[in-house]
Amino acid sequence: MAIIAVLGGTGFAGRHIVSEAVDRGHTVLSVSRSVAADRVPGATYVEGTLLDIPGLVTQLEGADVVISAVAPRGAMEGLVRPNLEALNTVLPESVRLGVIGGAGGSLVAPEGPRVVDVDFPDAFKAEALEMIGVLEDLQGEQTGRDWFFVHPAGGFGGFNPGERTGTYRVGGDVIVTDAEGQSYISGADLAVAVLDEIENPQHSRQRFTVGY
Repeated sequence: MAIIAVLGGTGFAGRHIVSEAVDRGHTVLSVSRSVAADRVPGATYVEGTLLDIPGLVTQLEGADVVISAVAPRGAMEGLVRPNLEALNTVLPESVRLGVIGGAGGSLVAPEGPRVVDVDFPDAFKAEALEMIGVLEDLQGEQTGRDWFFVHPAGGFGGFNPGERTGTYRVGGDVIVTDAEGQSYISGADLAVAVLDEIENPQHSRQRFTVGY
């Protein structure tokens, strides 16, 4: 079993990842700016932030895998990319880093274009572009660290939480859609995909898309 730390562990994606990891028997640390009242039994919760890299590194000591489920919106707009890059430079090289991105960086079809470049809502464009920047930083990093980057389906979010089915499909660089062209995955099933990748790595230093 692994020691898994989830940054943003009380948010929509993060709390599902924390819950799935605990259910599978891992040791789980949730790090967030505030500790939620509805905690997952069996997980450890601490207050911490990407904006305090020295303090965060201390909290993450001993972790085998660090998952960032922090979205660059609100107070974190423009701050996730530079601080994840800073964290990557100081974490022990043995730590695997996973990042939950957005659908915007997925490709509409092989060879492109990107989802963010095709009728993408302006309200979410800055967030999408920042997470694309995080991916580009990982693709260019030179430490040799193992990492993975997940693009959830387009309909992923707290506005449409869904249920756990234990099933999903991966699509490489291309957004996953169903027979009707819809792109969706529940919070719980995204977590299933993330934990499957942690336990049985298939995308070392790669991105991948997830949906039904």
